[in-house]
Amino acid sequence: MQPSKGRLRGGGVGQENRVEPLDGHDPFPAEEAGQLRYDDPWYDALASGWGESSGDGAQAQPMVPSARTEGDTGAAAVDVYLEVQRSAAFQEVRRRYRKFVVPASVAFFAWYVGYVVTATTAPELMKRPVAGALNVAMVAGLGQFLSTFLLTWAFARHARLRRDRAALELRWDTQELTRGMSGGGS
Repeated sequence: MQPSKGRLRGGGVGQENRVEPLDGHDPFPAEEAGQLRYDDPWYDALASGWGESSGDGAQAQPMVPSARTEGDTGAAAVDVYLEVQRSAAFQEVRRRYRKFVVPASVAFFAWYVGYVVTATTAPELMKRPVAGALNVAMVAGLGQFLSTFLLTWAFARHARLRRDRAALELRWDTQELTRGMSGGGS
C-alpha cells in the first residue's frame, strides 16, 4: 500500500481512523487533523479573535499588547536609536547618500524622459541612420540599458567607498549601546 501523505487511509471507513503525519511525530486522531492547535507554528496569536464574534452576538475585542513602560529596555532602545539618528556621524552618512542619489536620480530621470519625448516629438531625428541598420533611436535605447548598469555600478562603488564603513561603525556602536542596556548578555 502507498503512503497516505497525511490523507485518511481506506477512505475513512472502518477502524483506520488515524492520519499519518509527514514529520514522523505521533499520529493524532483524524477529527483533530483539521483543527488548529495552539502549538501550531502557523497560528497567529495576535490575530486570534480578530473579526470573530463572541457567544452573545457582539464583536469580540481584539487583544492589544500592553504599552511599554519607561523601565522597559525596548523604550530605552528607542532612545538609543533616536540619539544615533541625531548624531553627526549619522547625519554625515545620510548627507553622503543624498549627495549621490539626488543628482543621479534627477540626471537619470531627465535622460529617460528626454529619450521618450524625443522619440515622440522628433521621429525624423530618431530615424536617422548611425551605422548600417542602427539608427539614433536604437543607439539611445541601448544607451538606456548601458546607463542603468553604469548607474548601478556607480552607486555600489560610492556606497562602498563613501558610506559603508561609516554606516557599519554606526551599526556597531548602536548594537553595543542597546546590548549594554539589556545586561550585556547575548
